[in-house]
Amino acid sequence: MKDNQELHRGLSSRQIQMIALGGTIGVGLFMGASSTIKWTGPAVIFAYLIAGIFLFLVMRAMGEMVYLYPTTGSFANYATDYIHPVAGYVTSWANIFQWIVVGMSEVIAVGEYMNFWWPELPTWIPGVIVVILLAAANAVSVKAFGEFEFWFATIKIVTIILMIIAGFGLIFFGLGNGGNPIGLSNLWAHGGFLPNGIMGFFFALSIVIGSYQGVELIGITAGETKDPQKNIKRAVNGVIWRILIFYIGAIFVIVTVYPWNQLQDLGSPFVATFSKVGITIAAGLINFVVITAAMSGCNAGIFSSSRMIYTLAQHGHLPKIFTRVMKNGVPFYTVIAVSIGIFIGVILNIVLPLIIDGAENIFVYVYSASILPGMIPWFMILFSHIQFRRKYPEKIQDHPFKMPFAPFSNYLTIAFFMLVLIGMVINAETRVSVIIGFVFLGFMALFFFMRGYHKLSKEEFKL
Repeated sequence: MKDNQELHRGLSSRQIQMIALGGTIGVGLFMGASSTIKWTGPAVIFAYLIAGIFLFLVMRAMGEMVYLYPTTGSFANYATDYIHPVAGYVTSWANIFQWIVVGMSEVIAVGEYMNFWWPELPTWIPGVIVVILLAAANAVSVKAFGEFEFWFATIKIVTIILMIIAGFGLIFFGLGNGGNPIGLSNLWAHGGFLPNGIMGFFFALSIVIGSYQGVELIGITAGETKDPQKNIKRAVNGVIWRILIFYIGAIFVIVTVYPWNQLQDLGSPFVATFSKVGITIAAGLINFVVITAAMSGCNAGIFSSSRMIYTLAQHGHLPKIFTRVMKNGVPFYTVIAVSIGIFIGVILNIVLPLIIDGAENIFVYVYSASILPGMIPWFMILFSHIQFRRKYPEKIQDHPFKMPFAPFSNYLTIAFFMLVLIGMVINAETRVSVIIGFVFLGFMALFFFMRGYHKLSKEEFKL
């Protein structure tokens, strides 16, 4: 291995698009749909639509910059160059924190899902196996990571498509309901389309936003993408409408097939829908899919955070050992470090309940604490893009991949995200997670100044 060896551009277009989808369509959709529906009722469809539109604008802002300057860890570099070095530094650590925490939660979830088939199996055993398997996949090559993520995402997407088809069969043709179409009446027959009022809709936005986390992963992969201009453009344009179809299509089926106020008693809405049309193995099938969704999230977490650590180490913000890259183009030590960090989650899941009362739910709170750090890259992309346009007006004139309605769309999207954060602070169920996120980000900003990085110019301070 050699210091500062370049990462390899080993990801194909199909892998890039599936990485972005896989990072976004996670356990949150399969297991969290009931929670968002509880807050909002059938109007949750619009919550996913509105959030999806604003995320599309974030993706286009990032795509405009990445198209001209594709680099690994792109949005952290842009925050440094176009805002301030402290913005890039905090963004890097927010991304690392977010994905390691998500990875911990996903690995723990795999152990719990395995109990569906083997109730006596200790949850730590599947967790250990998954960490080793995914660490190996990430260490073998960038292509191996991409291939794992491609098939994980494919399984999730096929399941959602099948559920949408089955649901439409129920709604319009009575498939599995004795030939009697269910129709659309469940959208308004149980307290109206917006039964909990505007505040319920407002509170649900934070959970919906959390389920979209990971869409910016395309920016991390830019430095390892073949033909980055062509593939980034195709991935950004292609991924968002697919996300909208998968999320909105699935949620539409769920709230149309079943009364929204009965979903809490049905368990997984996906299992209930498949069971309704006569697929008796639905519970086992969905359990398998959720396991692959969890592994997908962990896989994406290892990749994303290891690349960000590599970028920090390249410029002296972490030990030089993390700059070492294997002959296959993989930053080996960063992959191992992140995998160990995720593995600590498995250990804590065993130890904490033995020594702290009520520690069983600690990872629920820790996972939710990733929402604010997960939003930081979106804020930085939007602010950086505004400055990017001011700095390079001549390059924007003939740019083939412009952000629509900029900079007005930037400011509108920033305002929307701020509104979501205000809702999280007001809501008692999400307030603690926001505070944890602010504390972490505040600590990293303070550390930036304690290390004296603020005394360096933008040219001297690099990510």
